[in-house]
Amino acid sequence: MASASLLLPLAGSSVAVKFSNNYEITRGRPRRVPAKYLSLGLRAKASQSVGYGYEDDMALIKRRDVIGIGLAITVSASSLLIQSLNAKAAGLPPQEIPRLCDETCEKELENVPMITTESGLQYKDIKVGSGPTPPVGYQVAANYVAMVPSGQVFDSSLEKRQVYIFRVGSGQVVKGLDEGILSMKVGGKRRLYVPGSLAFPKGLTSAPGRPRVAANSPVIFDVSLEYIPGLDDEEEE
Repeated sequence: MASASLLLPLAGSSVAVKFSNNYEITRGRPRRVPAKYLSLGLRAKASQSVGYGYEDDMALIKRRDVIGIGLAITVSASSLLIQSLNAKAAGLPPQEIPRLCDETCEKELENVPMITTESGLQYKDIKVGSGPTPPVGYQVAANYVAMVPSGQVFDSSLEKRQVYIFRVGSGQVVKGLDEGILSMKVGGKRRLYVPGSLAFPKGLTSAPGRPRVAANSPVIFDVSLEYIPGLDDEEEE
């Protein structure tokens, strides 16, 4: 700890700063103070204790008092900063996460029958497409919103503003997503209820504002099949 000790200004008194060379500055003028007064740590009038005719009271504060005041100021400053941040946050609208299925879609989805495959994958068609179905091994372009069962989004191509292109049926994505897209048609939208055995065997770590995905835990994918690059090229020829 440095030898200089700061005496914070008190209400109704002058500013006093104590240095290691036994000087005090009051109202900007240095005054030499006997060492015995520096060691007492008592509050005394300058005119009575030092004898230099000070007009204001001089405060000699114990080291523990200085520490207490410092802590109080730190806590107060932290509180003000938090309040300021909260005020700014309160003025901002809540962040809207883009979805493939909005509130109206969610209500309609309640009446859509659930289909369960032999692997345990379950799905509901939000919209049945009118285009071709992707052959195994072909590249597909899809949008997706990946969620934990509570509905919290942990990944989304919509937020990245870029379709996700991968080779379907080749193990480039989790098994449940692979299987679910293979039976879709271009232009279709589907909600996939992926069991843990077809999801992420090692799980996914959490990211800022994103939930953690535990290993072998169920997840939900809303997916739309946009187009099939290779198949579209062949059809054009």
